[in-house]
Amino acid sequence: MKSHIIDSKIKSYGIFPSFDPFHQEFTPGHCVSDKFSDHFSFNLVNKKGKDNIHAQKLDDLVLQNSLSSSALIITDASIKNNIATSVAYVHQANSPLIKTVHHTVFITSSEAELFAVRCGINQVCNKNNISKIIVITDSIHLAKLIFDSSSYLLQSHLAAILSKLRLFFNKSQDNSIEFWKCPSCLKWRFHKDVDKDFKSFKPTPFFPCKTSWDFCKKTDSDNIIKQWKMHFQTSNGKENNFMDLLNDGFNIIKPSYIKGGPWLQAFRHSNSLYTKATQAITNHALIGEFHLRFFPNEDFKCPYNEYPIETRRHILYKC
Repeated sequence: MKSHIIDSKIKSYGIFPSFDPFHQEFTPGHCVSDKFSDHFSFNLVNKKGKDNIHAQKLDDLVLQNSLSSSALIITDASIKNNIATSVAYVHQANSPLIKTVHHTVFITSSEAELFAVRCGINQVCNKNNISKIIVITDSIHLAKLIFDSSSYLLQSHLAAILSKLRLFFNKSQDNSIEFWKCPSCLKWRFHKDVDKDFKSFKPTPFFPCKTSWDFCKKTDSDNIIKQWKMHFQTSNGKENNFMDLLNDGFNIIKPSYIKGGPWLQAFRHSNSLYTKATQAITNHALIGEFHLRFFPNEDFKCPYNEYPIETRRHILYKC
């Protein structure tokens, strides 16, 4: 399969990801998630629990799987100055620690995190005496994407991981893999060691470099949003009746595309509520002020207290 990379000199908006919809790892009925659904599991952090309790669970997990037939993979990744570093440490009883470190530039943090998991799994699956793999990562949401056949933007990594896991599961019906979440803020001792070594690396990129399609997409999106915010705040693009909303710090909420945008995040339960909120924010609600503007022959007084003009401000602050 082709990687989603391009020459850095090429414009990103002319690039599309390479995706094979007929790849066997993503064929319904043939997917690892279909054939080996009981061979993998995920363990999350209880949001209501305390960090020390989850850290103790991870310590117990290490002790319970201290046999040579188990392998512990701890991953971490980060991006600094557009240089991504992916690290995977493989622990196995009676075996030396295996460290894999990779650097690259112009990729997203999701790609870097997933590549770290890929490297760790690849190292373990090449061993013959492993029956249980435990992956500890602070990006459990990306680990779940491994078994999601619709995640085509990361298909090259997913297909490679799934191919390895398929061979691993086929070796024995008892072979399994577990994914455990370990937030960086937990400062668990094994993950802390990875993070410490991770920060000690001083990578130097080689040019010319390649750019991933996901990175191009993110870069273009960020540039568009910057231009949008600048235009929105300095021009008449929002017209004269747009109601600026304030956050908890009494600062004007700026436009964004994340999770549907910040203005309507609180109205996610009802389409009719979405509609009314939009009408209120843009001052297009069917009230007296709207009638006066577009249908001046119709009544525009407040129907409840005979206020001369039923305006949005009157409804919100007085009526």
